Amino acid sequence: MDARKAVAVALTGASGVAYGLRLVECLLAAGETVFLMVSPPARVVLATETDLDLPGPPQETERFLSERWDCGGRLRVFGNAQWMAPVASGSNAPRAMVVCPCSMGTVAAIAHGHSRSLLERAADVAIKEGRRLILVPRETPFSAIHLENLLKLARLGVTILPANPGFYHRPQRVEELVDFVVARILDHLEVPHELGRRWGEAD
Repeated sequence: MDARKAVAVALTGASGVAYGLRLVECLLAAGETVFLMVSPPARVVLATETDLDLPGPPQETERFLSERWDCGGRLRVFGNAQWMAPVASGSNAPRAMVVCPCSMGTVAAIAHGHSRSLLERAADVAIKEGRRLILVPRETPFSAIHLENLLKLARLGVTILPANPGFYHRPQRVEELVDFVVARILDHLEVPHELGRRWGEAD
């Protein structure tokens, strides 16, 4: 497994964990290798917003999700303190990272280079190594603090992609709203998909 070709995905404690789960599912379906990080607050949100009951240890979470998505060993799950994970070093950094959904606490930590957890360190590595970093903030309204942190990151080249689904495709199900946002993330990762009709395309 070449870590430098993988896509890192981090789930944080913001609402909207369905976006992150669907993103991982689509990346694996497209043949990508995924390095997944799930913060402790994200586990709380998972229990609140879904029926998914993830086991605690990273190895068990990896086994559980690999069976769920039948991904042939292309999913790795890392805990917050696994400092030997490839995502923690610029010498073996994945080609891209997505924090989805991204809490404002995580935005602040990344913007100020705190690197107190593997997730924050992985984002710090992505920035310093010039890798693609996409943050999917899920908060409303934004305070001036939030906006200043997001602006700081945008000026560093980070893609700020809020979870703002469109409605021009006349969605009938919540899943279609989720797929709209995930499709935009996949576009920025240059991963092919067929999640929905694009603007200007005929039915």
